[in-house]
Amino acid sequence: MESQEKKRSFPTLFCCLLVLCTQPQLGLTGDCPADGRTWVPFGDRCYHFVHGEEDKIKSYSFERAKSLCQGFELLTVQSVEENDFVIKYSPEVWKGIVNVWLGMYYDTNSDDMKWFGEDPVKFTNWEDSYSPSDLVPVDSCVTLHSNTGKWEAVSCLDDVENGVVCEAAQEPSALLSALVILSVVAIMGVSAVIWFLHQKHNLGSTILTAFEYHPPFRVLDTDRSCLVEAEETDSVP
Repeated sequence: MESQEKKRSFPTLFCCLLVLCTQPQLGLTGDCPADGRTWVPFGDRCYHFVHGEEDKIKSYSFERAKSLCQGFELLTVQSVEENDFVIKYSPEVWKGIVNVWLGMYYDTNSDDMKWFGEDPVKFTNWEDSYSPSDLVPVDSCVTLHSNTGKWEAVSCLDDVENGVVCEAAQEPSALLSALVILSVVAIMGVSAVIWFLHQKHNLGSTILTAFEYHPPFRVLDTDRSCLVEAEETDSVP
């Protein structure tokens, strides 16, 4: 019985895996925030490059940079691909070299740097001259150089930088939600068909025999002749 259950569940699991594998290939991703600002999607995240005014020198303190994100976090970089994305897209927004604030802070509990939102630090790209001694408790923040992609430890309180990138997670799109619903319905339909075929194969003709035609009861000719003779015998005086 257990082996039969595994056979029946295998097609369902296969359909689920098929749906999960085909969604990324179809390019179905979530939506970026619709707050009137320009958000650039990359991976499962969205990025807003703060442009500023062309005729003014850009300079943002760390606190000012955080406030510009308006409820979202400063840029966090979790992979070399994400780091390269920021470098390659920067010329589309800014002219010249820009130093971008990162949403990283010094955690006195662990004596190390952490991302805001408590995401683990999976990737770093410090300058070659970087040393852990460059970090000062409470006052250490990080900036990314758009020309090299390298990171530098700077002062959160005293330094100002000219680049701000805000980051947000993509929200599930209506198209993706509809696809998930249709996938579930399709999986249930396929599973029902497979179950029916499996039951039919196991039971053979038992399903049909339940509806086998039985003719109405009829008296055989020999029995009928006996009944006639008995009636004649009874009628004789």
